[in-house]
Amino acid sequence: VEKAMPSIVAITDTMTIQQRDFFGRTQAYQTQSSGSGIIVGKNDTELLIATNNHVVAGSTDLTVTFSDNKDVSAAIKGTDSATDLAIIAVKLSDIPSDTMSKIQIATMGDSDNAKVGQQVIAIGNALGYGQSVTVGYVSALDRQITDENGIVHTYIQTDAAINPGNSGGALIDLQGNVIGINAAKTASTEVEGMGFAIPITSAREILDGLMTKKTREAVDEAS
Repeated sequence: VEKAMPSIVAITDTMTIQQRDFFGRTQAYQTQSSGSGIIVGKNDTELLIATNNHVVAGSTDLTVTFSDNKDVSAAIKGTDSATDLAIIAVKLSDIPSDTMSKIQIATMGDSDNAKVGQQVIAIGNALGYGQSVTVGYVSALDRQITDENGIVHTYIQTDAAINPGNSGGALIDLQGNVIGINAAKTASTEVEGMGFAIPITSAREILDGLMTKKTREAVDEAS
């Protein structure tokens, strides 16, 4: 946890929701949601953070909170809805030097070598309260789950508690290496201890491609 925590960020985003009222009129209102991200790289001008696409989709205003509780604005760099992955970027010039000295790029593990029964740790911004740590085991590998859009995802299944806000955070091994990106849990009164993470080995190729995209400029609040 000590090794991985400086690489994990909390993500807060503001998004506009369209809803029809009782009379069929469309009304727009803004809502805030929270998620997590993993620092995976940087270029000449930006720090690059991996997260889930569903954490940032539709957002108009993104804020990243680093491990020292410093808040910095961020912008979407690239998204892949089919794999539920995204890269967001923070300008290096916006990060104070004191914060920069306390954060680091995550060390990637090899999810292909993960074993059922292996102990794992999930880190993320659970319920938007800030970073929290849960511990469990790899329950299953190559677990195929179909999402609401009919897309089949292949996950690492874990019984480490994954709660709203954990999405986009890290599933790490006991050496502090990232082996998965926490993506979902099965939520039901009958279900206990079924969380899912995108294996990092399959995610890396997509993330590498998203890192090369042109960063979308943050939406002007006045527009």
